[in-house]
Amino acid sequence: MPSIEELLNSAALPDSPTARLDAELLLAAALGKPRSYLHTWPERQPEPAQLQTFGDWLARRQQGEPVAYILGRQGFWSLDLEVAAHTLIPRADTELLVETALQLQPASARQVLDLGSGSGAIALALAVERPLWQVLGVDRVEEAVALAERNRQRLLLDNARFVPGHWFQPLAGQRFALIVSNPPYIAAGDEHLQLGDVRFEPDSALVAGVDGLDDIRLIIQQAPDYLQRAGWLVLEHGFEQAEAVRELLAARGFSAVESRLDLGGHQRISLGQWPA
Repeated sequence: MPSIEELLNSAALPDSPTARLDAELLLAAALGKPRSYLHTWPERQPEPAQLQTFGDWLARRQQGEPVAYILGRQGFWSLDLEVAAHTLIPRADTELLVETALQLQPASARQVLDLGSGSGAIALALAVERPLWQVLGVDRVEEAVALAERNRQRLLLDNARFVPGHWFQPLAGQRFALIVSNPPYIAAGDEHLQLGDVRFEPDSALVAGVDGLDDIRLIIQQAPDYLQRAGWLVLEHGFEQAEAVRELLAARGFSAVESRLDLGGHQRISLGQWPA
């Protein structure tokens, strides 16, 4: 039987930019151990059933399937979240959206809205950091709402909830101090849709018209009807869309409009404040 070290050294993932990490995550999960176990006991030999599970998972990864979908979970912020193929995989760059939202409003009681919640990553990160905030997540995919709710229950967060609906549709009469969203923003036909993990993620959470801005336009246009005075709108977008999003915010009447840089130095989010 091969050892842990031999399995990791022979794991072939030529198309993955994180091949070693992928193999370690899959093997650690197959063993039911933390990654540190692999480095502490490299000479250990997995049981046949564990070896079979690792082999099956490795084959799926070799076909391009994201590790997060294979394992059904993904880390985001300080959270370990359940994920599934009907939602986007939470990414580290989106943590900038969380950081910015936390900076814009005090820790005292606030009503906060997360549009297009998916797995609930953004809403739950805000809820765990701000216990006095009431965070509402909306997603049009009912399976995503159920998934976000499972994550909420497992994290024991009473200050978040999730409802089904298309953008603002279920929110008549409600107003929020802060609205955040990581909406679809890839243009239809973009070549990146055929590359990497994105190939396995749902188009409905990725594509927004010929220029990728259809959903962002809708959110910016309608958000003032749901914002409190001096409330903030914060949007994630593509790294080449910042100028266009700022122009849309300014044209709608938002002030203090700006964009902020993600971990790669790209303008990844833009924000604006509705007048007091």
